[in-house]
Amino acid sequence: MATDMTLMWFSGSPPCWRVMIALEEKNLQGYNQKLLDFLKGEHKSQEVPDINPRGQLPAFKHGNNILNESYATCLYLEEQFKSQGTRLIPMAAPEQALTYQRMFEGVPFMDKIANVIYYDWKFPEGERHDSSLKRHREALTAELKLWEGYLEKLGAGSYLAGKNFTLADVVVFPCIAYAFRFGLSEKNYPRLAGYYGLLKERPSVKTSWPKNWLETPQAEDKLKDI
Repeated sequence: MATDMTLMWFSGSPPCWRVMIALEEKNLQGYNQKLLDFLKGEHKSQEVPDINPRGQLPAFKHGNNILNESYATCLYLEEQFKSQGTRLIPMAAPEQALTYQRMFEGVPFMDKIANVIYYDWKFPEGERHDSSLKRHREALTAELKLWEGYLEKLGAGSYLAGKNFTLADVVVFPCIAYAFRFGLSEKNYPRLAGYYGLLKERPSVKTSWPKNWLETPQAEDKLKDI
C-alpha cells in the first residue's frame, strides 16, 4: 500500500497516465489520488499550486518529497522501489542505454503529436498557415516512421527497448495510445499498431486506462491522414 503518496491527475493526459502505469508496475496501489476536471478548470484550485507552483498536472507527493515532472516521478519510483514489482531499468548496459534513449526520445515525439492535434490551440491565429501545418504534419510523419523502424528492427512482440517491458514503455506508450485515439492509421503503421495492441492488454495499462477513453474510445480523427 502507498498511503503516504498523493497524485493529482487528469484523465487522458499522457504525463499523468505514465505515472499511474509506473505506480501499478511497482505494486504501489492504494495511494491517495484526486481526479481533476480540466474543462472545469479544477487544476486552477489552490490545492494544485500548493504542490506544483506551475499549476500543472500530474502533481505527485511521497511523504515530504514532491515531484511534478512525470519523467522525474517515474525515475524516482523506480529508484526508490527497485526491488518491488517490475524492474523497469535493465541492469545490462546495452538494454539500459536503449531504455534511456527511447525514454527521452518520447519528449519530441509527444511534442510533434500535439503540434498537429492542437495546432489551432497552440499557435496564435496570425501564425497559422497551411504551409506551417504541412511542416508539422511532415515532421510527425517522419517521427512515426522512425518509431516504426525501431520496432521493425527489434522484431514482432518486442517492447521499445527489447524483449522486456521497461521504463521506456511506461513513458512512451501513452503517447502512442494518444496518437491512435486521434485516428492514427493502423494500416499505415502496422508495427506501432502491433505494439499498441500488445501493451493494451498489460495489467498496469488496463487498470489505469483513462476513464474518459472508456466512455468515448475515439476522439477527433485529426491524424487519420498522417
